[in-house]
Amino acid sequence: MKDLTKGDPTRLILAFAIPVMIGNLFQLFYNLADTRIVGSFLGDTALTAVGATNSLNSLIVGFLTGMANGFGIITARHFGANDQKQVKRSVAAILLLGLGISLLLTVLSAGFLTPLLRVLNTPENLIGQSAAYFRVILFGLTASMLYNGCAAVLRAVGDTITPLVFLILSTLLNVGLDLFFVCVLRAGVAGAAVATVLAQVVSGLLCVCYIYKKYPILHPSKADFRLSPWMVGQLMSSGLSMGFMMSLVNFGSVLLQSAINTFGEATILAHTAARRLTELFMLPFSVFGTTMATFCSQNWGARKPDRIRRGIWQALLISWIWCALVLLVIYTAVPSMVRLVTGTSTPEVIRTASLYLRIDGLLYFVTAGICVLRNALQGIGDLVTPIFSSFLELFGKLAVVLFLTPHLDYMGVILAEPIVWVVMVIPLIVMSVKRLGKLNAELSAQAPCAAPAK
Repeated sequence: MKDLTKGDPTRLILAFAIPVMIGNLFQLFYNLADTRIVGSFLGDTALTAVGATNSLNSLIVGFLTGMANGFGIITARHFGANDQKQVKRSVAAILLLGLGISLLLTVLSAGFLTPLLRVLNTPENLIGQSAAYFRVILFGLTASMLYNGCAAVLRAVGDTITPLVFLILSTLLNVGLDLFFVCVLRAGVAGAAVATVLAQVVSGLLCVCYIYKKYPILHPSKADFRLSPWMVGQLMSSGLSMGFMMSLVNFGSVLLQSAINTFGEATILAHTAARRLTELFMLPFSVFGTTMATFCSQNWGARKPDRIRRGIWQALLISWIWCALVLLVIYTAVPSMVRLVTGTSTPEVIRTASLYLRIDGLLYFVTAGICVLRNALQGIGDLVTPIFSSFLELFGKLAVVLFLTPHLDYMGVILAEPIVWVVMVIPLIVMSVKRLGKLNAELSAQAPCAAPAK
């Protein structure tokens, strides 16, 4: 366990973020390996079929991941306030709510999968493979929620090493199973999905076993499983806020995907490759976002706004340094990276993916600010502004689909995100300053002679 309310904020943030970063790198490594395995052994059509589900996958899985992270914020807040009783109650509620929500989402999404793919304008020749792949992923949502819920609880008490270890094991297992199902059993795209689900089951069970053996503070008693309306309200408010924030972001991507799927297989494949590399380039933004959610939540529970403010600035500074390095890579090595990711040498695919990255990469520093501030606001109890910002993104992408892509084709998609990023960061900046200023004023009124928290 690690108390983030004491000690040097910069050192604590980096110590927290680095394991999360490594874990996300391994997850991205799997995504890239999965793309390469499917593309190399099953062909461009199979890879395009998987790519056509990317935005829908991100929407549904992203919602569950956001819910889990939102639940963890509440656990972190009680841990920062040194309230062990409420920590245990929150863990019990997370297990029950996570199970119920993931099962409900599985039933709803699996039942309407084919109509959803048609709404996304998925080409008819791809729907069969797309549905075969994604249906398996949907039946693994409970396993995904189990791992993400346990990982969020561990991060809430400052342990980022354990989720990293199990994620690494899961990723390596995932790649091995991918090769087995795709290359040995010839199970096609559905086999790749089965590999993903099995690896998630293993990582989730390992997390549960480790928590049971190592963290008595996270062991709920039988009485803790009697859900109180107050605890459920706290968890659902935070979880839904984070989940809807992620969903709105990803729903905007679904809207864009519906437009992208009308531009032909080459563009779909190029966009799939560009998004895979975008995930790699933007990895530190989400890592510092996750870090700031826990860091700010613990310090909010301890009533230390000065540490929150300092932590936000340090996270932004490190993220912006990364942006400068990424731009250098984008303008020198992207074509080779696209070839490496997809296994294709089609000039149109490489050219289109490279153009997307070179334009969007210029405003990555704005995205870094969005990720850090949005999660920091969640950590300090602002459940409205992050969702409002995400609504701005959703409406912006809807406007692109309706007004830009009919005239600019794929260039409209490329320009969409930089324009939307600039708009949506504004309310986040305003509310971050306002919320921290309000807490400072409250603490000054309560203890005008007290020294500032360090």
